[in-house]
Amino acid sequence: QGCVQKYIVKNYFYYYLFKFSAALGEEIFYITFLPFIYWNVDHSVSRRMIIIWSIVMYIGQVSKDILKWPRPLSPPVVKLEMRTDAEYGMPSTHAMAATAISFSFFIATMNLYKYPFELGLVAAFVFSTLVCLSRLYTGMHTVLDVIGGALISAVLLVLLYPAWDTIDHLLLTSPFCPLLSIVVPLVLCYNYPKLDYYSPTRGDTTTILGAGAGATVGFWLNNQYAAPAYTRENFQLGYPLITGKTAVVVLARFFVGIFVVLLMRRLMKSVVLGMLGYWYKFPIGDLEARRRLEVEVPYKFITYSSVGFSATVLVPLLHELLGLM
Repeated sequence: QGCVQKYIVKNYFYYYLFKFSAALGEEIFYITFLPFIYWNVDHSVSRRMIIIWSIVMYIGQVSKDILKWPRPLSPPVVKLEMRTDAEYGMPSTHAMAATAISFSFFIATMNLYKYPFELGLVAAFVFSTLVCLSRLYTGMHTVLDVIGGALISAVLLVLLYPAWDTIDHLLLTSPFCPLLSIVVPLVLCYNYPKLDYYSPTRGDTTTILGAGAGATVGFWLNNQYAAPAYTRENFQLGYPLITGKTAVVVLARFFVGIFVVLLMRRLMKSVVLGMLGYWYKFPIGDLEARRRLEVEVPYKFITYSSVGFSATVLVPLLHELLGLM
């Protein structure tokens, strides 16, 4: 488990293509792409993508630890990643996330913006396919893991699509939304399937549900108090995509927003870990202590719910203050 298998890269195009594609299913992508859609494309599109992403990822992560199917053996497979090697394989949550995000974006925008239907469909297919193939190239999943993940995600999209508008309406208008958005994910995190050894799946699941919870509370709050809203005219998915002044505004929103989000994440990590360390009497650098249920769940949930909330509430307020709306 702790050994890194040596390998020689013979085709750097495929190597960097699939290493990059694999990153599209990880935190760095979620923390940039999903907020970008909220700040620059459309609130309704972003809400649907975040809800679908949260549901799909929770089901995928839990399924891993219930099925307990091992990842490919190495050797003969050469593994290019080590962090996720402690997780089980079936289904591939990278494949699930890529399928859910790409096709939910396509479905949510195809009737709102003017662009060729075929182009949107091909883009969604290419994106999800690249991420799926990257899991095979990096040696982290079998073909069955990837196909299973993509199919599960596709089925969930089909089942959830008829309820999109109803769910969205309830999230924006129900007085119980803030409470349920926090309580339900926390209950799911604290009752996550137990394993005989530590796996990062519980922590990753808490991160995802925390971010979704914070964003959902932000959606509700914005709707209740008529917070600054980005107009659809500011960014059109047509030809040309972005020109002149619009490009400057889009980039300014993105970099200002990402700075706030990353600052919030760093700040909350330090504060929450410090408080938990003081309460449970462990040094902040103690990795084993941070993996305990009573530490990992509140630490990651509070940190990432703060990130989700800041992305949907604090960043738009700052954009308005800076004249970027």
